[in-house]
Amino acid sequence: MKVLFFCPRWGMAHVPWPAFAQQVKAAGYDGVETDVPANEQERNVMLEALAASGLLLIAQHWETVTPDFDAHLAAYTERLKRMAAVSPLCINAQTGRDFFTMEQNLQLIAAADAISAATGIPVYHETHRGKFSFAAHITAAYLQEVRGLHLTLDLSHWVAVAESLLEEQLAAVSLAVTRTRHIHARVGHTQGPQVSDPRAPEWQDALHLHLTCWDEVYRVNKRAGAQQLTVTSEFGPPPYMPLLPYTRQPVADQWEINCYMRSLLNSRYNLNPFQ
Repeated sequence: MKVLFFCPRWGMAHVPWPAFAQQVKAAGYDGVETDVPANEQERNVMLEALAASGLLLIAQHWETVTPDFDAHLAAYTERLKRMAAVSPLCINAQTGRDFFTMEQNLQLIAAADAISAATGIPVYHETHRGKFSFAAHITAAYLQEVRGLHLTLDLSHWVAVAESLLEEQLAAVSLAVTRTRHIHARVGHTQGPQVSDPRAPEWQDALHLHLTCWDEVYRVNKRAGAQQLTVTSEFGPPPYMPLLPYTRQPVADQWEINCYMRSLLNSRYNLNPFQ
């Protein structure tokens, strides 16, 4: 099984698309994960830059936040259709709201399923604060309700929400692992969704938890006969990235950390694969 690595556009939007795509390709990534612009000209610039550098696309949906459910459902459906129209490898969707009822969030999941069935583009639902999947134990109930529900696993959010390394929620985490088809490789801690630098010794317990879960995602997908698994190294810019006092400068370099995570996991899964 081949693990494909994607670079987030998040935090790099100031770099013009042609230069960004070349930088991503040179760093060894297989593609980019990003939202799909509504503006046709901007969308074409993005697609042309990706194609010129031979990069794949994972479309990322995060924009729909309105608390009015009917308006939310309409906007969510429109955006997923727009993303499917550019034929990404898959769509990563931040779906629903944590205060919507389960029935309402299930309607959104069903809408995504319908679009996936009509277009052939898989839709994976990201585990994310503020969405239906904001906590491990809550997401488990949806996974039990919808057998075909598949996830983008971002453990950093669950760790922050639970204020723990999820030691008491292993059953829910294990269930989520079996349904994961895409990974967001960011390391969270008990008081936030992003450690300052995963290479630092003070964060090794948190890194170990995330690596252990990602390893199991790799094993589950490989045993199932999957041809590929996708990973986005998704450390973000401020305010996810802590700032130094007074200077207001980031404590570490986002690009450098994401390249480090890509290299670490590429070595772990592609260069020295384990069973």
